[in-house]
Amino acid sequence: MTWIPASAMAVVVFGLSAFGSTAGAAMVPSPQAAGAALSAALKRFVTSPGGSPGIAVVVERGADTKLYTAGTGVVGEARPPAIDDQMRLASVSKAFNGAVALSLVKDKVLSLRDTAGKWLPSLPKAWQRVTLSQLLNHTSGIPDFSATKSFQQALPGSLLTAPQPTDLLSYVADQPLEFKAGSRYRYSNSDNIIVGLMSQAATSRSYESLLQDRVDRPFGLGQTSLPRDAALSAPSIHGYQLEPGQPPEDVSQVFAAGWSWASGGINSTPADANRFIRAYARGAETNPVTRAEQFRFVGGSNSEPPGPGANAAGLAIFRYATGCGTVYGHTGNTAGYTQFIAATRDGSRSVTVSVNAQITPKTAAAPFEALRKIYGLAVCSALAGS
Repeated sequence: MTWIPASAMAVVVFGLSAFGSTAGAAMVPSPQAAGAALSAALKRFVTSPGGSPGIAVVVERGADTKLYTAGTGVVGEARPPAIDDQMRLASVSKAFNGAVALSLVKDKVLSLRDTAGKWLPSLPKAWQRVTLSQLLNHTSGIPDFSATKSFQQALPGSLLTAPQPTDLLSYVADQPLEFKAGSRYRYSNSDNIIVGLMSQAATSRSYESLLQDRVDRPFGLGQTSLPRDAALSAPSIHGYQLEPGQPPEDVSQVFAAGWSWASGGINSTPADANRFIRAYARGAETNPVTRAEQFRFVGGSNSEPPGPGANAAGLAIFRYATGCGTVYGHTGNTAGYTQFIAATRDGSRSVTVSVNAQITPKTAAAPFEALRKIYGLAVCSALAGS
């Protein structure tokens, strides 16, 4: 069985640009300067200590799509990551979960004011008054099941056979709310498990089928799926665990996607991820009233791991205010992968950054800071010439 260190196990299932990375007056470079800076940063990243074996960045400006890559998608092969290679989206999956739920809100199947208890009466009493809105912006106060010792002990003993989604919540079912719902922000993977279960309960359909009908098909995604097992279709960008002094270890298929389900289990490609965020940011499959609610942002909140610039959480979407302008999207990380997707609010400019190693501020501070700079450079490249 592949060994995964405890530090990585805690985040295994999920999930400053050179031109400026904080909120303020936009300083947008030319497309040529932005592209050159981004390309140079990617090459430095994959050759620096702690950098990933490969990285792929999709930048789309209107109808102009560019793929920037460095390194390899498969260690031992001289093949850069490709735009249609499969990979794990990690917590970027939460944005897909939000897209399903918000489409149901648009159709009045769900309401943002619906409580978890309305649709899932078997949930712990302390959780029942938490609303769909509070779940989507991580102000629910419900503890994160993936952060518990019991979950972290259970996962390595059954990597390829995941529990049912309802059973994921059993790891925190005996715990009260961490704070009064709606009073503060704390990122929790439990939130999105409950959102997926609410969508199922309201429609009497599986979340997987809702994902296909309400996101994949209308958004034009042909290579996106939510498996229950550990499978990753070929061709793929292999994901690696990095340990100092050791060769990269392939962990692409080390655990079943069902261990994170609606909070982090989706497989997709850089092309589909980019296509998704363009549609999602512009409000596809929702309506103006619901979208206005989605774009109310919580102060003092960061995506996990942080995105570029100043972060703030909306409903299953984050705002990233950078020195080159503001974009909206999501980040994610899991064993073997780190992801960032974002687009302008009208969906006309977008970026997707895919890395084939799990790089976080907690486990690799310096490489993560370099990666976060790449996020900022990618945003600047997407907004260049605007």
